[in-house]
Amino acid sequence: MYSSLPNPVLLRFFAPLLALMLAASVHAMAAEDSPQELVRDTSSRMLLAMNEQRELIEKDSAHLYQLVEEIVLPYFDFQRMSQWVLGKNWRSASAQQREQFVEQFRVLLVRTYGTALLEYADEEIVYLPFAGKDHTGNVTVRTEIEQQGVGVIPITYSMYQSKAGWKVYDVSISGVSLVTNYRSTYGSIIRKDGIDELIQQLADRNRMQAHG
Repeated sequence: MYSSLPNPVLLRFFAPLLALMLAASVHAMAAEDSPQELVRDTSSRMLLAMNEQRELIEKDSAHLYQLVEEIVLPYFDFQRMSQWVLGKNWRSASAQQREQFVEQFRVLLVRTYGTALLEYADEEIVYLPFAGKDHTGNVTVRTEIEQQGVGVIPITYSMYQSKAGWKVYDVSISGVSLVTNYRSTYGSIIRKDGIDELIQQLADRNRMQAHG
């Protein structure tokens, strides 16, 4: 049933890094004019929290998921991401379908982050020169990570400035966009079985992970 869902390998690479990048900080407002500095400054908070609570996390993975919920989610725009992932299917979806998809997609990514986070906690992030805003007002924070057995992995974070501050709406790993990856896969499921079936598959997968 889940063969048509995206392979978790892509998320396995970006999940911990995205979580580190999105970590909340008491200095967020001061750093909001410089997304790269926000990324650099706040990464340490997530690492610190994870290392200090590693024992609790190893006993109960739900504790890590809770940390992700509290620290990561305020800086992640699931609404915009879901809208772009569904594309034209977002426009034809009902308000209830939209709400259900956003929730299940959010749960899927949070659990994926949590699963991958500890494995890559000790990797070093290299921040590349920051170019600033493009013509749309969005920014791209470019980083690299040296992954043992894999080599250098370029990772870019697409961000925009909302009224609430900087939000991430896409991540690219080695040139592969998360939004584009899911849009293609989910679009195929919707064309074949409809959006309700996609939502059901996501819900079933999330339940299995919660009890796994």
